[in-house]
Amino acid sequence: MNLKEFEPKIVAFCCHYCAYAAADLAGSMRLQYPANIRIIRTPCTGRLEIEYFLKALENGADGVIVAGCEEGSCHFKEGNLAARRRVNYTGELLAESGLEKERVRMVNVSAANARRLVDAINEMVENVRRLGPNPLKEKTPMKQEICP
Repeated sequence: MNLKEFEPKIVAFCCHYCAYAAADLAGSMRLQYPANIRIIRTPCTGRLEIEYFLKALENGADGVIVAGCEEGSCHFKEGNLAARRRVNYTGELLAESGLEKERVRMVNVSAANARRLVDAINEMVENVRRLGPNPLKEKTPMKQEICP
């Protein structure tokens, strides 16, 4: 596959209060990010387990971005801090298994900072495009069911 033709599929787990609101604001502001992003709204990124990130990659995602509230502003106190630890650990697991740890990333945004979210998404797409397709990807298109 020609890497110029490669359009990575990214799963974005966004917290309801900040990141998902920022994505909604980005639409209202007509800020654009690639159409190959699949946003999944979650009550809090702290509720996400490592298995969700790994399952997304196993089911054909080329990368995973976890977008939560800014540090110190989580609506569930320290949920985003737990999410960051899990994302970092997932990166370590990927590196140990021979995949690039850059395929999973955590970003913290406020509900009013749509530009920061869009920039993080675009940066993630470019990084994953540089890494190439997910070697775990099946020959079939990305499955709709991300979570077990």
